[in-house]
Order: sequence, then structure tokens, then C-alpha cells
Amino acid sequence: MTRPSAQDRKELGAIARRVMTERGLLPDFSAAAVAEADALTKPASESGSSIRDLTGLLWASIDNDDSRDLDQLSVAELLAGDAVKILVAVADVDATVKKGSAIDDHARTNTTSVYTAAQIFPMLPEKLSTDLTSLGEGQRRLAIVVEMVVGPDGRVGDSAVYRAVVLNRAKLAYNSVAAWLDGTAPAPPKLAAVRGLDELLRLQDRTAQAMKSRRHQQGALSLETIQTRALFNGDVLADLLPDEKNRAKELIEDFMIAANGVTAKFLESKGRPALRRILRTPERWERIVALATTLGERLPAAADAGALEEFLVKRQRADALRFPDLALSVVKLLGSGEYAVLRPGQTPDGHFGLAVRDYTHSTAPNRRFPDLITQRQLKSALAGGPPVYGDAELDGLASHCTQQEDNATKVERQVRKSAAALLLASRIGERFDALVTGAAEKGTWVRVVRPPVEGRLVRGGDGLDVGDHVQVELVHVDVERGFIDFARS
Repeated sequence: MTRPSAQDRKELGAIARRVMTERGLLPDFSAAAVAEADALTKPASESGSSIRDLTGLLWASIDNDDSRDLDQLSVAELLAGDAVKILVAVADVDATVKKGSAIDDHARTNTTSVYTAAQIFPMLPEKLSTDLTSLGEGQRRLAIVVEMVVGPDGRVGDSAVYRAVVLNRAKLAYNSVAAWLDGTAPAPPKLAAVRGLDELLRLQDRTAQAMKSRRHQQGALSLETIQTRALFNGDVLADLLPDEKNRAKELIEDFMIAANGVTAKFLESKGRPALRRILRTPERWERIVALATTLGERLPAAADAGALEEFLVKRQRADALRFPDLALSVVKLLGSGEYAVLRPGQTPDGHFGLAVRDYTHSTAPNRRFPDLITQRQLKSALAGGPPVYGDAELDGLASHCTQQEDNATKVERQVRKSAAALLLASRIGERFDALVTGAAEKGTWVRVVRPPVEGRLVRGGDGLDVGDHVQVELVHVDVERGFIDFARS
């Protein structure tokens, strides 16, 4: 079988659109939504005593190299006693996207942007998400600011939430910032061009490292799995490359986790119902215990995040090369997160993987609808108005957002498999070392290392379970359906 060439992107794009439709996601905006976007000519602007002018601070964004839908900025200030004030600014999308509008209806239906190997299907029209509601470089924008005072030990102390106008001084990228922080490359030009920004970014990095260390001491899990991104040469799919974590990504991750925690606590303090992001105690803990046993380690019989984290850290140090395989197995066994409504007076379930009690999604309103819901609840609480969403409506949205996020993940996964099938089409009969990533009545799935893709084990799966290592032979691919079939060799 020969590989498609110049039609790769077009073929994968068509597959993405078909699968989105099958999963109940809208690949296109309605005519009404397009008309609303066309009518918008400038970003939202408001003034008043409740909106602070913070444009004088050295805000910067750090995101993927090609990202234009910028949801958050950050800045730091050194305080007495080695404490650090961290400010996270989140784009005020609600100022432009009104509840009940045609644009909002589309966002409410899909609930998330869908990132496929062929193209991005944004939750909001690109005119908004990459411009009018994006915290673009050199642009004054309305934002919700989460202010946190972080001690030398990484503990978040005093905090506040308020509205402000901000100005992005530098659009930075994860990889180049990480290389600079690691000392393997000079400062990126945009970083070097803003006087004093380098010092503030190093302060942010030190603070994030302390926050990360504290979270993991409390049981947050070190789960470094292998994610992939498609590499195109024009419209020809050239490769699937691992998209690995780095220091800059961890900086943003730690700040966002903390900001989401502050947001959740703020809404609780105001007596507002909130959409929480939770990960319940894993049902397949016994299999995680069994995995540890095969590696000569012991875990308690009852689920214990702290003990699991100690095990993961130990294994990462002992075998960094194979650690992503172990982490992937644990991720599969932990299960998926979900959205749930927390009402005043209730005790939250918390997030097992992050080892936090209070957690919501609030820092990516251009890309996720739950974040826009939370932003509207925040703004209402700040203004002293009634909740924007009632209890019954929030219950329905929690279920819908969980389902649609799962559907979007399945679309992204299936298009990645279709991309992998394109790359593997000429390699039928080859053998690969593989890891079992799924084992249930409906079938057994394995992942190979190069290219890093998953496929179904159509023969020889009896007796296997998640985390087992096997050798497999590629027997069949179906690009249209994203099927990759292996047999145990």
C-alpha cells in the first residue's frame, strides 16, 4: 500500500469533520453566529472604579509557538520575606460573548475547541478567539485577574479576584522559554526586548517550582505521558512527534492550577454554585497495586495519592526511558475527570490526580465553555448580582460538558490514529515492542513507541492487562476509520 502525499491534510480534515458530526460536535458555525462575529469591529471596553488599570505591569503570555487564542497572562512581584505576588490575567470573553447569543449557543453545544492533526475547530469564531477576545501582544484587553501571595514554601496565602485592563508586553513560546530557563539557549528576542522581564520570569519560575514541589508533597501525581503533534511538509504528513513537557509548560500549569483553586474558593466564599472539575478515587486501584508489585514496589490496598506519587517519582528516577509507559498505564486506570456542581455548604469531591480539594476550570474561556460559565459566575459575584446560571441549568451543563469533552477527546484521538495509519500504511508485517494501554471485554489496545500511536490487538490479547509489555505485528490499517490493527507475535 502506498502512502498518500499532497492530499494528507485534506483527507485528515475530511475525516475530522465527519467524526465531529458523528460525535454530536458542530464543525461549522451557524449563519447567525457568523453574522454576529462579522458585526463585531473592536474588543470590548469598560471603565469604572471596579476595573483596575494594570497596563503598566510587565505582563507576558507563554503558549505554543503557533497559538493565537491567548487566554492568560502572568506577572510576578517580589514581596517582603521572600514571598511573591503572582498575578494571572484571564481574558474577559464574557464581555464580548453574551449568554444566549448565537456564538454562545455554538460554544455551549461543542463546549471546547477541538484540536485535530489536520486543523483546529475553535469553540469561538477565530475573529474573537485569536483577536478580539485574545490577550494578544501589544493589545489592551479586559481581564479577570487572580492575585495570589505565594510563600517560599509554595503555599498560596492571601488571594483576591477582580476585574482589570491588561496589556501583553511579550508573546512568548514554551520551547524557547524553557530552553532559556534551562540555560541551553539565549533569551528569546521578545523576552530580551522588554527590560526587566527576564528577572520577573525567573522569579515566576522559582515560584512555580516551589508550588510544584508542595503539590507533589501533598500527593499530586507525576504523570508524564507521551502526547503527539502532526508534522506537515506543506500538506504532506511527514511525521508524528512527541510533544513533551518542559519547564515553561510546568510554570504555566502550576499557576493555572493555583488560579483555578483560588477561583473555586472565591465562588464558595460568595455562596455561589460552581462548576467544579473533579477526578474521583480510582475504581481500578487494585490494578495499579498489581502494576507496582510487578516492579518490586508495594502500594496500600486503599487508594492513596501520596503513596502513588512516591511510587511514580521512584520509578521515574529508576527508569526514565520507560516511565511514560508506566504513567500512561496509571492514567488509563485512574479514569477520566468530570464536571460536577458544588452548591453552597457541600463538601467537594476534589481532584485525586492534582491532590487538591478546590478546583474548577476558569483560565481558558476562549477554548473551554466551563471556563466561560465560571467567568460569568465570577463577574456576577463581583458585581453583587444574582447567579447567571440556576442549579438545574448547571446540573445539565455539568453533564453535557463532561460528555462533549469526552467526545472531543475521541475525535482528536481518532484523527491522530488516522494520521498514524497514513504513516504506517506501508509497514504492514513489521514488528514492534508495545505496551498494553487498555484491556476490557470490548478489546485490548496497545501503544508502540515509534511512531507513538495506539492500535487494537486483534489476536493474542487473552490474559493481558494494562501495563503489560508485548511484541506485536502490524496486520492492517484503515485510514478512514482510524483503525490500526496488531497481532501478538
